[in-house]
Amino acid sequence: GILNTPCFLPSAAKFHYQFNLKDVANIFQGLLNTQANVYKDGGASKFARVWLHECLRVFSDRLINSQDAAELNGILEKVAGKHFGGISKDELFATPERPLILTSFVSAAMGSEKFYLPVKDMPSLKKVVEDKLNEHNETFAAMNLVLFDDAINHVCRISRITDNPCGHALLVGVGGSGKQSLARLASFINTLDLLQILVNQSYGMDALKLDLQEFYKKAVIKPGTGQAFLMTDGQIANEKFLVYINDMLSSGVIPDLFSREEYDGLLGGVRNAAKASGYADDRDGHFAFFIDKFRRNLHYILCHSPVGDDFRIRGRKFPALISCTVVDEFMAWPRDALDGVARRFLIDLVTGGNFQDEDTLGVVAANMAEVHLSIEGANKRYLELERRNNYCTPKSFLELISFYMKMLTSKQADVLQNCERLEKGLAIMEQVQSKVEGLKEDLKITMVQVEEKKAATAVLITQVTKASAVAAEEKAGADIEAEKTNKLASDAAALQKEADGELSEA
Repeated sequence: GILNTPCFLPSAAKFHYQFNLKDVANIFQGLLNTQANVYKDGGASKFARVWLHECLRVFSDRLINSQDAAELNGILEKVAGKHFGGISKDELFATPERPLILTSFVSAAMGSEKFYLPVKDMPSLKKVVEDKLNEHNETFAAMNLVLFDDAINHVCRISRITDNPCGHALLVGVGGSGKQSLARLASFINTLDLLQILVNQSYGMDALKLDLQEFYKKAVIKPGTGQAFLMTDGQIANEKFLVYINDMLSSGVIPDLFSREEYDGLLGGVRNAAKASGYADDRDGHFAFFIDKFRRNLHYILCHSPVGDDFRIRGRKFPALISCTVVDEFMAWPRDALDGVARRFLIDLVTGGNFQDEDTLGVVAANMAEVHLSIEGANKRYLELERRNNYCTPKSFLELISFYMKMLTSKQADVLQNCERLEKGLAIMEQVQSKVEGLKEDLKITMVQVEEKKAATAVLITQVTKASAVAAEEKAGADIEAEKTNKLASDAAALQKEADGELSEA
């Protein structure tokens, strides 16, 4: 049995491995959620599968590794072989064609009444969950989720927990594993109103008390319908917050949450409903009805990381976090999940033209999944050698995809810019080349004209030279005649002077 198997004994890492009669009660609660008329034909094997499903949900979902899960499956196989000898293993246990998942929302989505039934196959279940996700995104802030098989399984598990009265969920997983998003989707599927606290620097015990008062009123008075109180470990700004949460989970009664006068007003509002439900028409009866209705309608969902010692310490200090909740452990994403998530985000690179085709997308997505899984192996070796944990979370994988997309688009933009600059340079060079060719043609024509001008100039120079020689000869002759003329003029002037002298003497 589980209690006699060493791997199921509580330890520092497995402190929440606490198995008791309450777990047995949870199994029977799941069995009692079924409808008898569904199991009339071949009912033994069908109902045995329901029992196996509830055992897996109660015991297997809290296990922290695959080795413990395999050990539990071995125990269940022995028990089934002992008590269900007429049912084969293949008929009882899950197969790829016949998953072992029971839900109450699939039948309602198909237009029937809400029955707790096994699903036919994963494609039909996936379609229902995807339709619910689309409905959620039309009404509330859109969640870009990749619904791989593990994610759908967690949605069904959370939905199963919060569909039961007093059903509270403790979702344990590292950051980025999808705890909050899947809890939101499961709450929407179960038609639960989502409640959250807004923690800031000034948020303290008084603010939490006011929020819890409002949550109590919404769950009991107005609207008095199902509520899902979603909280994360990051919102536990003060460890004293968990004192209120522990009391709320264990009994539903938080001391001093309301004053006596406030309780009188609240109980007066539920008096008629309490009487109609068969409660005593006195204060104690009204208070019991108030608390019972609150516990039925409000479902607490805590998303907590197992990293560090906080989870273990809080589980020890506030035992209701473990004993009054159903644990759903989020394991590392398998290869098909990593591949599917990478394809979902990288598909924009195909539509944007960054990838040539979907074959390139598939290769890149497969490489990313391989890189992430190889780091998990390195983390194990690091733990063995150094005795220290190094976590490579789904959030790290999403950051890898985001970094790759940014880097690829940035590098492609740089290459495109360089190509455009090169093309512009080549275009300018072609323009220059064409202009140079035009200038060469113009130069040829100009050179011909220059040669013609040179020839004409040579002829003109020859003519000018000849004319200059003639002019020089004529100038020399003119100079000789000028000298003769000047001499005759000087002789004439001398004769005139002599004549003037003789005339003056006479």
